[in-house]
Amino acid sequence: MAVRWLCSLFGKPFDGGKRMDHGGPPQQQRQHPMEQQQQPYNPQHPAMMRLYEVQKEVASLGPQVCTFSGLQNDRDYKRLERELTRLLLEVDQVDTEGKPDLQGARKRAAQEVEGLLRYLEENATHPSRLAIEELSTSARQLVDDRVVAPQRSGGAAEISDELVDALQQLVLRLTQVKTEGRVPLRKARYRALTRLCAVQDVIEGRTQQQTLSLPLSGDTHEAVHRINQVMVKVSVARSQLVALLMGLSGRDSCAHLSRILTEMQVELDALDVSGNAAIRNYRKQVVEEINGLLKHLDLEGEGDDTRRYDLAQNNSIREIEAVRAHVSHLREGILRYCAMGDLSFRPKAELQGLLTHLDQVDTAKNPCIREARRRAVVEVQAVITFLDLREALACRQPGPNEHPSHRAVWLVLGSLSDLQAQVLGFDGKRADKSYMMLEELLTKQLLALDAVEPQGDETTKVARKQAVKFAQNILNYLDMKTDEWEY
Repeated sequence: MAVRWLCSLFGKPFDGGKRMDHGGPPQQQRQHPMEQQQQPYNPQHPAMMRLYEVQKEVASLGPQVCTFSGLQNDRDYKRLERELTRLLLEVDQVDTEGKPDLQGARKRAAQEVEGLLRYLEENATHPSRLAIEELSTSARQLVDDRVVAPQRSGGAAEISDELVDALQQLVLRLTQVKTEGRVPLRKARYRALTRLCAVQDVIEGRTQQQTLSLPLSGDTHEAVHRINQVMVKVSVARSQLVALLMGLSGRDSCAHLSRILTEMQVELDALDVSGNAAIRNYRKQVVEEINGLLKHLDLEGEGDDTRRYDLAQNNSIREIEAVRAHVSHLREGILRYCAMGDLSFRPKAELQGLLTHLDQVDTAKNPCIREARRRAVVEVQAVITFLDLREALACRQPGPNEHPSHRAVWLVLGSLSDLQAQVLGFDGKRADKSYMMLEELLTKQLLALDAVEPQGDETTKVARKQAVKFAQNILNYLDMKTDEWEY
């Protein structure tokens, strides 16, 4: 059935109960042979025809319900809820004349509508959906306070490293919101991320005004004045765009802003900057910034394309997953050889090649793909560092004059190497006893390093610092393996 198939494809399997097939009229329904013998009915019966009409309406609403990514106070939510409630009432009013076959058909139709209503409500009130909205609200407040409000009051937007870092932190928190594979949640997260990343791009891509002089003269070129005037307009347009992206603009529209930006381009093209390469370059930078603002005006319908937010279909994700599968195969081989005390299997060149491959994966500025690539890089680096430490431990030949504190650090590194092997092979969850045991043992090694007193030995200070960082990296890797992150 179309609705069940759509919901199953887009996320949570549809559980509206048994229904008639939407693929054809009632007389074409495929039933169990025994059911056909026990419950014959006339497909032309008025009650059956009405139920079939209801199901056609349900079939048209199903895809909308399965991809709705808003909240309960959204206009589309209220419309869908109203339409489904109306259909449920109509089903309830169908006169079955006490016939079991008609009663069964009406029950299945009611279950169909109730299932869609339940799915609609579950996604609109899901904790992850509310978390996405909370983060989006925080982002809107931040952008309004630092960028939009100052510009509207005639001042200058407060663009600082603190603002950029705060936006990046919100992006990272959004990528970590669990969607459970539900399309409405994936879609909501994607739309929030694309807009926030676009705001980042707009803020970080701004061009600074310049003052360029004429050759052999202290006077400023007339074209520079004109370009700077356009830059003032660009600054205003930037704030308007940020307001549009974050839903803070009540009166501006994408079409209106696009027209303003296009007029700026025409004004810049009309300037005579011949013979002055510096001014031509300045104009080029401003034109490029305007083009950058224009490209972000196309975000409105982007979230409606399933391929945009269903990253399981993304070619870059497939590349990353292929690398991860290769790393997993190499990791298993390395751990198997190490368990036998054999260090001959050292595919470092192959692992370095995988890092190069990951570096070339196109993330298309998608924060989820960037995070997926980062995690894959960490997986590769964890195996490489494990091999490096094993080799260092095998080649280590301490001299008779080695400082005792330095020897203590190496003893801890030996223990960390054994623990790292267990972490690399760990495939459980945070609630597992083995996870808690590994976390406790790694923490104890950190405490052991903290207890090492260098006694003025510089070599020991450097070694201890590196060992602490190594132990923390293992803990971070264990944490990453068990955080149940998803695309």
